[in-house]
Amino acid sequence: MTYVEGKIERVPPQRFHETVGLEDWRVLGEGACAYFRAGSLTVGARLVQAISELPDVDAGHPDIDVRYDGVTVRLITLTDDFYGLSERDVELARRISALARTLGIPADPSAVQTVQVTIDALAGPDVVRFWRALLGYTDRANSPEDLIDPHRRGAPFYFQRMDTPRPQRNRVHVDVWVPYDRAEARIAAALAAGGRLVSDAHAPSHWVLADPEGNEACVGTAGWIGPEPTRR
Repeated sequence: MTYVEGKIERVPPQRFHETVGLEDWRVLGEGACAYFRAGSLTVGARLVQAISELPDVDAGHPDIDVRYDGVTVRLITLTDDFYGLSERDVELARRISALARTLGIPADPSAVQTVQVTIDALAGPDVVRFWRALLGYTDRANSPEDLIDPHRRGAPFYFQRMDTPRPQRNRVHVDVWVPYDRAEARIAAALAAGGRLVSDAHAPSHWVLADPEGNEACVGTAGWIGPEPTRR
């Protein structure tokens, strides 16, 4: 891992995307993700085996999901006080992409996304305490507003503070994090399917949409044009 003055060298999304050799990857709400179209479990397993043999790969603890048609890899650095991308993730992403190219397995950046559940809460700590116990989740590093699955499988939960009740709208919604270059297409598809645009005031960080009955959802990107992702 790379350190600056004893600390992790953090990498904002824009710098990650501008780094040569990382074209296969997209930064989403929960780290950098890549999808490799293996076409079969056999080929996918071959890629996973190759990744497992990389030097110091255990230090990077990549999250790898293998399905019959492809392999999804997620990279993120977790410490007691940091949850985000570091130089270690940059180097590991570059090496994984090189492996996939050597094995002839193409990447499809359009196929990645992450989902987050957001709850509007007046009594934040009390609400967080309930959901932490119910889900068996843990606090996210340095962020009392977030809960994460300690096994890194389930969707994270984010608790958005409210100052006054808002009975006119739902208080639980889904955030869908998509690649920065796929957001407009995803929004257009949702609108064509009967949704409506509630707000684009924070675009291109995120857009607020609603289904035909008014249930809201956000489409978010991870700050291609800025140094850090903007949270709603």
